[in-house]
Amino acid sequence: MAFSVIYSPVFLEHRPENYHPENPDRLLRAVKALQRLNLWKPIEPVPVPEEELLKVHSRDYVELVRESSRTFSYLDPDTYVSPGTWEASLLAFGASRLAVELALKFGGLHLALVRPPGHHAGKAGRAFNASTLGFCIFNNAAYAAKSAEELAGKVLVIDFDAHHGNGTQELLWNDPNAVHVDLHERDIYPWSGYEHDVGGKNAEGTKINLPMPHYSGDDDFIYAWNEVVLPVLTQFRPKLVVVSAGFDGFLGENLTTLRLSELFFAYAGSTLSRYPLAVIFEGGYSVGLDKGLPAFIRGYLSGEIREVPVSPSYEALRTVARVKEIQSEWWEF
Repeated sequence: MAFSVIYSPVFLEHRPENYHPENPDRLLRAVKALQRLNLWKPIEPVPVPEEELLKVHSRDYVELVRESSRTFSYLDPDTYVSPGTWEASLLAFGASRLAVELALKFGGLHLALVRPPGHHAGKAGRAFNASTLGFCIFNNAAYAAKSAEELAGKVLVIDFDAHHGNGTQELLWNDPNAVHVDLHERDIYPWSGYEHDVGGKNAEGTKINLPMPHYSGDDDFIYAWNEVVLPVLTQFRPKLVVVSAGFDGFLGENLTTLRLSELFFAYAGSTLSRYPLAVIFEGGYSVGLDKGLPAFIRGYLSGEIREVPVSPSYEALRTVARVKEIQSEWWEF
C-alpha cells in the first residue's frame, strides 16, 4: 500500500523563544516514532506561492502574519510567530497539497508532517468567537480540502484532534461539497463544535460535530466512530479523505481529560484503509506522538478491520443519539 511522509527541516524553524507546548521537539518525536516503524522515507515539499494562502485566508490576515513574523512576536497569548514562521507556513501548505495529489494518484496514506498547525485558524485569524488562534497560523487541512475539491469535486474531512477544528468548520461552513466530521472534547477550548452546528445555507448536514464527554476513552470514541463516522463515509463515498490528525486526546497528553489509547487510533486507521488519505498533522505533544501516531498508521497499513466490543458511557450514548437525531435529516444511521 502506498505510503509517504512529506516533511522538511524548515518546519523546525517556527520556534518559540521560551518554553511553549507547540515547539520543534513535537516533530522530532513524531520522526522518531516513524523511524521505529521503519517508515521514515521523507519527501521534501515545495512552498506554495503566497496567493495560495488567499484561497482560505483574508489578505489582511496573511499580511499580518507575514509582517509579524519578521521578528519573534505573539499574535495572541497562545500563538507566537518567529522569523522561520512564514517560510514554514508556505511549505506546510505545499506539503498539504502534495499529500492530496499523492493520495489521489497512488491511493494509500500520505502524511503531511507539518508545523505550524492549522485547524483553529479561520479566514481572518480567530474563528467562531475563539479567544485565540490556539497555536495555529494558517489552516493546512482546509487548504488540503480545497485542493481535493479542485481535483476530485468533493471531499470528506475527519478531525479527531482533542480540540474542535473551529477554523476548518468556519472555512468550509457554506461549502456543500466538503463534509467535515469533527470528534473532540466538549466544553473546552475553543468552546465550539456542538451538535446543532450543521453547516450554512445550502450546506446543511455537511458539518457533523461529535462533542464527546469529559474523560471519554476508547470505547466512547470507537462507538461514535461506528455509529456516525463510518455511515457518513459509506454514504458520501469520497475519492479521498483529508484527516486532521491530532493525538492530544491520548491518555497522558494532559491538555484535555480524554483517555484514548493505541486501540482507538489503530481502529480508526484500519477502518479508513479502503480510502486514500491525506493526513495533516495537528495536535499531539508527548505520548500521543510516541504511541498514537504510529498506531493510526499501523492500523491503516494493516487493513485489518477487527470488530472491537465496546461499552460506551451513558453520556457518550446520549451524545451520539443526539447527533444522529439532528443529522438524520440528511444521513441514514
